[in-house]
Amino acid sequence: MDLALALVEADLGRDIALTVARDMVMFFKRPGSQAQFSTHLAVQMAPAGSIRKLQMWLLDNLDRDIDVESLAEKTLMSPRTFYRQFKRSTGMTPARFLEQSRLDAARRLIEESPKQIKVIAAECGFGDIERMRRSFQRGLGISPDDYRRRFTTSPNT
Repeated sequence: MDLALALVEADLGRDIALTVARDMVMFFKRPGSQAQFSTHLAVQMAPAGSIRKLQMWLLDNLDRDIDVESLAEKTLMSPRTFYRQFKRSTGMTPARFLEQSRLDAARRLIEESPKQIKVIAAECGFGDIERMRRSFQRGLGISPDDYRRRFTTSPNT
Protein backbone atom coordinates (compact mmCIF):
# COMPACT_ATOMS: atom_id res chain seq x y z
CA MET A 1 0.00 0.00 0.00
CA ASP A 2 2.85 2.39 0.81
CA LEU A 3 4.43 1.78 -2.57
CA ALA A 4 1.12 2.28 -4.36
CA LEU A 5 0.56 5.57 -2.55
CA ALA A 6 4.12 6.67 -3.34
CA LEU A 7 3.44 5.99 -7.02
CA VAL A 8 0.16 7.91 -6.89
CA GLU A 9 2.00 10.81 -5.25
CA ALA A 10 4.77 10.73 -7.86
CA ASP A 11 2.31 10.66 -10.75
CA LEU A 12 -0.59 12.77 -9.49
CA GLY A 13 0.71 14.80 -6.54
CA ARG A 14 0.55 14.84 -2.77
CA ASP A 15 -3.06 16.07 -2.47
CA ILE A 16 -4.46 13.20 -4.54
CA ALA A 17 -2.26 10.65 -2.73
CA LEU A 18 -3.56 11.91 0.63
CA THR A 19 -7.14 11.77 -0.61
CA VAL A 20 -6.62 8.16 -1.75
CA ALA A 21 -5.00 7.31 1.62
CA ARG A 22 -7.89 8.85 3.51
CA ASP A 23 -10.47 7.06 1.37
CA MET A 24 -8.73 3.71 1.87
CA VAL A 25 -8.55 3.82 5.67
CA MET A 26 -10.74 0.88 6.66
CA PHE A 27 -11.32 -1.13 9.80
CA PHE A 28 -12.22 -4.79 9.71
CA LYS A 29 -14.78 -4.33 12.49
CA ARG A 30 -15.80 -0.72 13.12
CA PRO A 31 -18.57 0.48 15.42
CA GLY A 32 -21.02 2.87 13.80
CA SER A 33 -19.77 5.84 15.81
CA GLN A 34 -16.05 5.20 15.26
CA ALA A 35 -14.34 7.79 13.09
CA GLN A 36 -13.05 6.56 9.75
CA PHE A 37 -10.43 9.31 9.59
CA SER A 38 -7.57 9.13 12.11
CA THR A 39 -5.75 12.06 13.69
CA HIS A 40 -2.46 10.65 12.35
CA LEU A 41 -3.75 10.92 8.80
CA ALA A 42 -5.18 14.38 9.52
CA VAL A 43 -1.71 15.54 10.59
CA GLN A 44 -0.21 14.23 7.36
CA MET A 45 -2.76 16.26 5.42
CA ALA A 46 -2.18 19.47 7.39
CA PRO A 47 -0.24 22.21 5.65
CA ALA A 48 3.43 22.40 6.61
CA GLY A 49 4.21 24.89 9.35
CA SER A 50 4.40 25.34 13.09
CA ILE A 51 0.93 23.88 13.77
CA ARG A 52 1.72 20.70 11.81
CA LYS A 53 5.06 20.34 13.61
CA LEU A 54 3.25 20.77 16.91
CA GLN A 55 0.65 18.16 15.96
CA MET A 56 3.42 15.70 15.16
CA TRP A 57 5.08 16.50 18.49
CA LEU A 58 1.77 15.95 20.30
CA LEU A 59 1.31 12.54 18.67
CA ASP A 60 4.75 11.54 19.98
CA ASN A 61 4.13 12.92 23.49
CA LEU A 62 0.57 11.92 24.36
CA ASP A 63 1.64 10.67 27.79
CA ARG A 64 2.71 14.16 28.92
CA ASP A 65 0.67 16.65 30.92
CA ILE A 66 -0.06 19.25 28.22
CA ASP A 67 -1.75 22.65 28.43
CA VAL A 68 -2.49 25.38 25.90
CA GLU A 69 0.10 27.75 27.38
CA SER A 70 2.95 25.27 26.88
CA LEU A 71 1.75 24.49 23.36
CA ALA A 72 1.62 28.19 22.54
CA GLU A 73 5.19 28.56 23.80
CA LYS A 74 6.32 25.75 21.48
CA THR A 75 4.90 27.63 18.49
CA LEU A 76 6.20 31.01 19.71
CA MET A 77 2.66 32.43 19.83
CA SER A 78 0.52 33.93 22.54
CA PRO A 79 -2.05 31.44 23.92
CA ARG A 80 -4.91 33.35 22.27
CA THR A 81 -3.22 33.52 18.85
CA PHE A 82 -2.16 29.89 19.10
CA TYR A 83 -5.71 28.77 19.92
CA ARG A 84 -7.13 30.65 16.91
CA GLN A 85 -4.40 29.44 14.54
CA PHE A 86 -4.70 25.83 15.72
CA LYS A 87 -8.48 25.83 15.34
CA ARG A 88 -8.26 27.45 11.91
CA SER A 89 -5.64 24.93 10.75
CA THR A 90 -7.20 21.78 12.18
CA GLY A 91 -10.90 22.52 12.50
CA MET A 92 -10.81 21.63 16.20
CA THR A 93 -9.56 23.06 19.46
CA PRO A 94 -6.18 21.95 20.82
CA ALA A 95 -7.93 20.12 23.65
CA ARG A 96 -10.21 18.27 21.23
CA PHE A 97 -7.27 17.32 19.01
CA LEU A 98 -5.34 16.04 22.02
CA GLU A 99 -8.29 14.02 23.31
CA GLN A 100 -8.95 12.55 19.86
CA SER A 101 -5.28 11.67 19.45
CA ARG A 102 -5.20 9.97 22.85
CA LEU A 103 -8.42 8.13 22.04
CA ASP A 104 -7.01 6.90 18.71
CA ALA A 105 -3.80 5.72 20.39
CA ALA A 106 -5.70 3.96 23.18
CA ARG A 107 -8.07 2.34 20.71
CA ARG A 108 -5.15 0.95 18.69
CA LEU A 109 -3.42 -0.39 21.82
CA ILE A 110 -6.63 -2.01 23.03
CA GLU A 111 -7.11 -3.66 19.64
CA GLU A 112 -3.53 -4.83 19.21
CA SER A 113 -1.95 -5.43 22.63
CA PRO A 114 -2.66 -7.46 25.74
CA LYS A 115 -1.74 -4.53 28.02
CA GLN A 116 -4.06 -3.79 30.91
CA ILE A 117 -6.51 -0.95 30.41
CA LYS A 118 -4.95 1.06 33.26
CA VAL A 119 -1.51 0.78 31.61
CA ILE A 120 -2.94 1.94 28.29
CA ALA A 121 -4.67 4.86 30.03
CA ALA A 122 -1.34 5.99 31.50
CA GLU A 123 0.64 5.49 28.27
CA CYS A 124 -1.87 7.50 26.26
CA GLY A 125 -1.95 10.40 28.72
CA PHE A 126 -5.37 9.94 30.24
CA GLY A 127 -3.86 9.61 33.71
CA ASP A 128 -6.44 7.16 34.98
CA ILE A 129 -9.01 4.66 33.75
CA GLU A 130 -11.98 6.89 34.56
CA ARG A 131 -10.80 9.75 32.33
CA MET A 132 -10.18 7.29 29.51
CA ARG A 133 -13.60 5.69 30.05
CA ARG A 134 -15.31 9.09 29.76
CA SER A 135 -13.37 9.85 26.58
CA PHE A 136 -14.35 6.49 25.08
CA GLN A 137 -18.00 7.11 25.97
CA ARG A 138 -17.92 10.60 24.39
CA GLY A 139 -16.01 9.58 21.28
CA LEU A 140 -17.14 6.01 20.62
CA GLY A 141 -20.20 5.46 22.78
CA ILE A 142 -18.62 2.41 24.43
CA SER A 143 -16.37 1.67 27.42
CA PRO A 144 -12.73 0.60 26.91
CA ASP A 145 -13.52 -2.88 28.32
CA ASP A 146 -16.47 -3.33 25.96
CA TYR A 147 -14.34 -2.04 23.10
CA ARG A 148 -11.70 -4.66 23.85
CA ARG A 149 -14.30 -7.44 23.95
CA ARG A 150 -15.76 -6.40 20.62
CA PHE A 151 -12.78 -5.27 18.59
CA THR A 152 -9.59 -6.92 19.79
CA THR A 153 -7.33 -8.35 17.11
CA SER A 154 -4.82 -9.92 19.51
CA PRO A 155 -5.46 -13.59 20.39
CA ASN A 156 -3.76 -13.04 23.79
CA THR A 157 -6.31 -10.55 25.16
